[in-house]
Amino acid sequence: MNDHGIDPELAALARQIPAWATELGFDRIGITDTNLDDYAPHLRRWLEAGHHGTMDWMARHADLRLDPDALVPGTLRILSARMPYPGAGAEALATLRDSAKAYVSRYALGRDYHRVLRQRLARLAQRIDTAARTFGGQYRAFTDSAPVLEKPLGEKAGLGWIGKNTLLIDREAGSWFFLGEIYTTLPLPLTPAAPEDHCGNCRACMTVCPTAAIIGPRQLDARRCIAYLTIEHDGPLPLHMRPLIGNRVFGCDDCQIHCPWNRFATAATLPDFAPRHGLDNADLRVLFGWSEAEYLARTEGSALRRAGFERWQRNLAVAIGNGPADMRSIELLRTRRADATPLVQEHIDWALERLGA
Repeated sequence: MNDHGIDPELAALARQIPAWATELGFDRIGITDTNLDDYAPHLRRWLEAGHHGTMDWMARHADLRLDPDALVPGTLRILSARMPYPGAGAEALATLRDSAKAYVSRYALGRDYHRVLRQRLARLAQRIDTAARTFGGQYRAFTDSAPVLEKPLGEKAGLGWIGKNTLLIDREAGSWFFLGEIYTTLPLPLTPAAPEDHCGNCRACMTVCPTAAIIGPRQLDARRCIAYLTIEHDGPLPLHMRPLIGNRVFGCDDCQIHCPWNRFATAATLPDFAPRHGLDNADLRVLFGWSEAEYLARTEGSALRRAGFERWQRNLAVAIGNGPADMRSIELLRTRRADATPLVQEHIDWALERLGA
């Protein structure tokens, strides 16, 4: 042990890990402990207020989120890693402003990030295990796949600060990145925590949110969030929210697009995240014309599968209803209504009424 009580071999290993992570496509990695006490009050208040909507698993597994050792017994350290994905700029704004186009959140345009990150985190864990075999460590990799408090862990591991939009932000990389974790029993030295909050007086994310879902700094009411409504919410979309959704058919990026720190976003390098099937500039009517078989074929290996075909059609019907009132759209809605589910029919009827049909 050195004067700080840290094993020199583990200290050397911790210095080597960032280079290995970079080789696997991660742009930064940090190490933190399992103490999340400072974040517990905020999570519990958020749940008590019902801001998680119908995401019951958030409340059901809250204790596991706040206690990593309960999720994976013996955990002493958590490696938090981030991987950039293509952000949004002028081209995304152009799509949002063209009501005939479908806007898909940038993170979902390419291959499903769960698969990409989890595979690479597993490879990183294997490399650490090989290098630290004498210590007999154990490892579990997660990517939005277990009750893990990802953003607080990332903040504690020095990857950024939690901004007013509740996302992790870094001065040098913005917020266009995925997060993943490795839980380990190795007592690795800790990375210094993230710097202080650099949002300052900026309220851009709160101002531009189409549905005013950011109800206060670092306070998100998921029930108003378009990402929640278009992906997680089952059943009819609230009537008063439908016009506000615009042409967003899967997720929403507005609070990131307008964040000043994303001027410094790190460029994504992995081809896995490149847009597929032209989804970064797709016509709403073309997507609505997909059969279920086409939807399944063209979303294979994609995060778009999260919504499922029925919700996908529901979202597209609303977006078309918020678009131009031309006969092609009206005829398509009428044609698709014949074999649609009752849920989708309801939203088609709403769209037809919006278009004056």
